[in-house]
Amino acid sequence: MQKMAVAEKLYNSKDYEDAVSRAYYAAYHATQALLLTEGEQAKTHKGAVTLFGLFFVKTGKFKKNIGKYLANLKDDRESGDYEVFSYIDEETAKIAMNEAKEFLKEAQLYLKTFIVEK
Repeated sequence: MQKMAVAEKLYNSKDYEDAVSRAYYAAYHATQALLLTEGEQAKTHKGAVTLFGLFFVKTGKFKKNIGKYLANLKDDRESGDYEVFSYIDEETAKIAMNEAKEFLKEAQLYLKTFIVEK
C-alpha cells in the first residue's frame, strides 16, 4: 500500500508516468503475494500477469476485469518507463490509478482469508 500512496502523491504533482509506475508496482507486489497462496512465484512481469490469469481469473477467484487491470497497468508502466514518446497523460494516469486501486482492493479482500489472527 505504500507504493500506492506514493503513486497518489506523484499523480497529484502531475508526474503521471512515475505515478503509473508506482501504481503498477503496488499491483505487481500484490500479485506476487496472491501467487504465493497458490505456491507459485512469477519470475517476470509478464509471468505475473500470465500466472494471475491462470490461477485467479480462469478459476473464477477474480473477475476478468481485474486481470485486465493488471495487464493494462503493466503495459502503461512499460510505456512510461521505456518509450521515448510516452502516451501517459493525465487521463491515462487517472484510469491507471483507478484500476490499481480496484485491483488492490480485491487483492486485499482475497488475502484476508489467509491471515490468521491470534
